[in-house]
Amino acid sequence: MTASLSLGIDIGGTFTDLVILDPADGGAAIWKESTTPDDPSRGAMQGLARLLDQSGIAAGSIGRVVHATTLFTNALIERKGAATGLLTTAGFADVLEIGRERKYELYDLFLEMPKPLVPRPWRREVRERLAPDGSVEVPVDVEGALAEVAALVGEGVTSLAICFLHAYANPAHERAVAEAVARRFPKLSLSLSCDIAPEIREYPRAVTTVANAYVRPIAETYLDTLEAALKRAGVPGGLFLMLSNGGLTHVAEAKRAPVQLLESGPAAGALAGAWFGRHAGLDRVLAFDMGGTTAKLALVDDGEPLVAWGFEAARTKRFLRGSGLPVQIATVELIEIGAGGGSIARRSELGTLQVGPESAGAQPGPVCYGRGGSEPTVTDADLALGYLNADFFLGGAMQIDTGPAKAALASLAATLGLDGERGAFGVHDVVNENMAGAARVAIAERGRVPRDYALLATGGAAPVHAWHVGSKLGVSRVVCPPGAGAGSTIGMLMAPARIDRVTSFNRPLASVAWPEVSGMFEALEKDALAVVRDTGADLARRSVRRLADMRYVGQGSEITVALPETLDAASVLGAFEAAYRVLFGRTPPGAAAQFVALRLSVAAPMPGAGGTLRIASGKAGAAALKGRRRVHFPDAGGEVETPVYDRYALAPGATLEGPAVFEENESTFVVGPGARITVLPDGSILAERVI
Repeated sequence: MTASLSLGIDIGGTFTDLVILDPADGGAAIWKESTTPDDPSRGAMQGLARLLDQSGIAAGSIGRVVHATTLFTNALIERKGAATGLLTTAGFADVLEIGRERKYELYDLFLEMPKPLVPRPWRREVRERLAPDGSVEVPVDVEGALAEVAALVGEGVTSLAICFLHAYANPAHERAVAEAVARRFPKLSLSLSCDIAPEIREYPRAVTTVANAYVRPIAETYLDTLEAALKRAGVPGGLFLMLSNGGLTHVAEAKRAPVQLLESGPAAGALAGAWFGRHAGLDRVLAFDMGGTTAKLALVDDGEPLVAWGFEAARTKRFLRGSGLPVQIATVELIEIGAGGGSIARRSELGTLQVGPESAGAQPGPVCYGRGGSEPTVTDADLALGYLNADFFLGGAMQIDTGPAKAALASLAATLGLDGERGAFGVHDVVNENMAGAARVAIAERGRVPRDYALLATGGAAPVHAWHVGSKLGVSRVVCPPGAGAGSTIGMLMAPARIDRVTSFNRPLASVAWPEVSGMFEALEKDALAVVRDTGADLARRSVRRLADMRYVGQGSEITVALPETLDAASVLGAFEAAYRVLFGRTPPGAAAQFVALRLSVAAPMPGAGGTLRIASGKAGAAALKGRRRVHFPDAGGEVETPVYDRYALAPGATLEGPAVFEENESTFVVGPGARITVLPDGSILAERVI
């Protein structure tokens, strides 16, 4: 049997999504399984067994497995990582505590800063010192370092981060200590800053290295367990991991630097938005991904999501920049804009309605799940308002109950002085307004205008909320692609292999030796290609991007610039000034530019990535109109008798008018009155506002 199919597994906070794709014809079979928080791989394998049984697909026909997980992010948030120590330069043990000495809320007297991943007793100092140019000022004391590590191991440390001052300019001291430690303590997991984050700025460099050390033992154990479980299930294909940058890598690279996977699931959602947008003929898309726990937004320009080189993990205040741990990795630029379907609604201390950030998750889940949840959630409100069908949740595979949901919402509404229906729509509307408000700010900060984009919804909850969120944003076009409820999983199956590399290069533009720059890029490309090659990607079709972090001399921050093909002072300066004007409107007269770092990105198509998508629903020939039910639309005065359509039975080219509800197994697309609805050639549903 030829193992030609691809399997995608995306483990989220509430559901685990699985998709099997046949790249030959784009046929896809989808399954959603409740996530098992105690052992995420257990839920994934249970879901795989059910998907194989439901679809009639043999496990032996799966030639590759692509995976994304929130496991490592959750380990940071919940502080459930490995017992981690830090070895650093003498005098710098408190870098993790001092941070940037900046308050993210200036007038908060009880401000809570991110708690360091390594406690003070496990942050040990080593006598050594490098200058900013990498020259040795104080030789490294290897024996002293070994003595400190021996003490840490004796206290139970199982993973060690090594982060010496200016190691980005010269890794010699870190490597010398690491070699000695590896010989003396072969079972100790090691993470070096020169490998994980070879960039300037001590605090984010130390945080990134420590974060990698904190999750690395978990990643190694988890990936070994998952690989073994897949083999036992009869899946012969290799395992590949989704990275935060929107690309794939092999297991060995994921085990080496699991910090690169922290945003893997949400990045796949953005990639899905870009892929579906291209196939729908849209080059400017707001990729809106809302699942059971969170909602995120990504801007897609010219068919590609924006990429940033750093983000904040484990924020103490979810939506406040500066309240998290700065992690220096390449990541799809994701904007966390709100809560998810499982987010809990409560009466706030001020007597107002508050939704989230706490989530009911998979266990106990919303009240309507009947698993012990007692507090109303967004999903309960959506069900009570008629947006969801209790008899067709997950295509009827999961039974939910409207009665308890309405009772819980009525109880909450009574504390607010509202009737039950008003309270239910209040929950729905508050979460929509929260998302729209956060999105407005984030879009404006990037110099964009929402009305220039189409809102494309993926995730189990996004299609339910997208129409109303789009209305608040002033977006006239809302798109729901096929298989939207498992959009992130579909996105990762279409992803290329991708590796990003960076090296420090602190040099004024006027004094740059361009052959040196070319040589540094060649070294970065050689390193990246070695990793991409091991994924089996098509290197003949690879793309290589050369970028640089640049700023004006004297500035404290930099911007990342795509470099021109010709590397010379005039061309590079022109690229830098053009990028600077886009962000700030003008360039300072007479200022000199400088390099801070060089970056390189290599991407190549993966075998088995499909170019089309055809959802295998088994509902061919069914009537498109399933029936009608009363659905709450406040613009139309409340409950409206609304047609409900079988998503799978709608042919491309079909045109309808809103209001309408479109049901498929993994999600429900709700469209309000005053909409012109068209089924696009790729099967996506486009809803346009006409009034």
